[in-house]
Order: sequence, then C-alpha cells, then structure tokens
Amino acid sequence: MSRVAATFLLALSLAGCATTDDEAITLSPAAGAGRDVARSNGCAACHGANGQGGVGPAFVGLYRSDRELIDGSIVVADSDYLYESITQPGAKLVAGYRGRMPSNNLDDAQIASITAWIEELGTP
Repeated sequence: MSRVAATFLLALSLAGCATTDDEAITLSPAAGAGRDVARSNGCAACHGANGQGGVGPAFVGLYRSDRELIDGSIVVADSDYLYESITQPGAKLVAGYRGRMPSNNLDDAQIASITAWIEELGTP
C-alpha cells in the first residue's frame, strides 16, 4: 500500500472514532481557549479535534479517571497529572499507546486552558 493510501485510511479510521462534538456544548471561555490551543499546537493531531482521541488517549472522560501506566501502576488524571503529562510528556506513559507525545513549548496559561477544556469534557 502506498504511503498516501495508508495516510488516507488512517485519517478515515480516526474520523470514525469521534464520539463527541464539544462545539455542540457550551464551553467556558477558558475551556474554549484550551480547545483552540490544543488545535493550533498540534495536540489535536493525536488527541482529536474534539478530544475524542485517536493515536493518543482521549481527553473526553479523562479528568479524574484512573490511568494505567506502562509500568502497571495506576494514577488518577487530576490537574497535577495533566500538568506533568503536558510539561514532561515522558514522565508517565499510558499503557496501550505506542507513540510518544512530543515535547512542547506551551506556557502555564496555555496549559491551564487545555486542562480546563479536559475538565469540561467530562469525568468518567
């Protein structure tokens, strides 16, 4: 299969994973800004434009959920975990995902807005 065909098939499969449309819900200004930061800084390429997931874990239902890490330990996806995961992407790797999140240059305000968006996308 050609690289173009493989990319197209991957895009189709990820599009089928969408389970939410956060634009249909009312977001706070901070959460709306977080969605925009995620989309404009490449986060959405793996986590989905609406947080539905794909190559990377979903943001929908992430906040305060238990996350199994590759070492078998369980952590709660609270604000501290989210901050650490964004600022130190390799610190705690979620089981079941082969890709590694790249480092980024987000500032604390951008991280806070992304965290607000994740929080508003729901708890399990």
